[in-house]
Amino acid sequence: MSQRSCLSVILAAGEGTRMKSALPKVLHQIAGLPMVAHVVKAAEAAGAGDQALVIGHGADEMRKAATKFALKAETFVQEKRLGTAHAVLAARDAISRGYDDVLVMFGDTPLIDPDALTVARLKLAEGAGVVVIGFRTANPTGYGRLIEKGGRLVAIREEKDCSDEEKKITFCNGGLMAVAGSQALKLLDRVGNKNAKGEYYLTDIVEIASGQGLEVIATEASFENALGINNRAELAEAEGIWQRRRRREAMLSGVTLIAPDTVFFSHDTEIGADTVVEPNVWFGPGVKIATGAKIHAFSHIEGATVASNCDVGPFARLRPGADLKQKAKVGNFCEVKQAVIEEGAKVNHLTYIGDARVGAGANIGAGTITCNYDGYSKFFTDIGEGAFIGSNSSLVAPVTIGKGGYIASGSVITESVPDDALAFGRARQKTIPGKGKELRDRFASAAAAKKK
Repeated sequence: MSQRSCLSVILAAGEGTRMKSALPKVLHQIAGLPMVAHVVKAAEAAGAGDQALVIGHGADEMRKAATKFALKAETFVQEKRLGTAHAVLAARDAISRGYDDVLVMFGDTPLIDPDALTVARLKLAEGAGVVVIGFRTANPTGYGRLIEKGGRLVAIREEKDCSDEEKKITFCNGGLMAVAGSQALKLLDRVGNKNAKGEYYLTDIVEIASGQGLEVIATEASFENALGINNRAELAEAEGIWQRRRRREAMLSGVTLIAPDTVFFSHDTEIGADTVVEPNVWFGPGVKIATGAKIHAFSHIEGATVASNCDVGPFARLRPGADLKQKAKVGNFCEVKQAVIEEGAKVNHLTYIGDARVGAGANIGAGTITCNYDGYSKFFTDIGEGAFIGSNSSLVAPVTIGKGGYIASGSVITESVPDDALAFGRARQKTIPGKGKELRDRFASAAAAKKK
């Protein structure tokens, strides 16, 4: 297989009107990645070294998006929507380069398994001219049926054209197809449009190829592989399937998910063995969790790196750039952004650490804030190894707290603190005996007067 060249033609020109969205349908996301990007990744995993992306609606937006998830893809515009075969031919220039295999895929079928594509390619390598990927279902209503004779696929019949006997067939068309590169353009150019809609249907190449004596076969994949997304309800269904797959994969690799259905992964989440994830945790893009970490309930993590044996949450938020070193702790109702929490440091509760470094073994008291933004620019706070920051302290960046520095609770620190120094940044307390009663009496009289 590695010696066979392969092009994937991904059809992504549909308007997706049922999505009720200004965003092109195939750019709606599953697990934080556009659904068409899932298709590209599957094609690459199956050995398709080149991609031809056929676009139409929102072409400029599609091109811009493709630069992020399909760096090698060429884009081709289907100016008029005249059917699936017409769409594939929009990529004629790419197909004509003489690939061994051509995969035809749809940008709105994000759950396709690369293994299903690999099996189809293997059949091409064994001599098949066309391979259709189908699925079986107990309720085939609405799907095109795969008509087989003697182990060969002879036609794909839409339900409205099926005989009563053919309607009983439960082997259905998944839409995905592999075609021998040497035959692809010959077959596509023979597709006609003599049908009710006047469109050029890709499925017609099955009968054309069979009539030319080419071997045409169907391979079987699960229903999920062919699940197409047409509206937001189906998008949510696909998200659920993707998440169930990923949760199972994580658990089989040694991750404990206490309540799996409540944990949500992103497409690129990396999570090490012996990590424990409690209920209701959300992982956004760009998260790497090492072995032995504990992620407590209701935590929200994205763009963050968590080293081994760290403790996060509950109700913690790690934003992009958060970098927790070994055995660091970020506790309940804490937020960390663009900051390094060094080994063994503790940010236990009700704290914001942004644009900062917290040194190894340092302790950050409850209610501490790094004041990193003046409304125009961001500034850095450096907290040294073993420092102690008392509760309800505000560290006004740029500022450095030296190694072993001690900040008294309730302080506002605006100047750097040397190693092992103690810093106060608060007004001196003054106590006036009896003044509390005097104030209460005055306030009570004023309140009573308002009620009269």
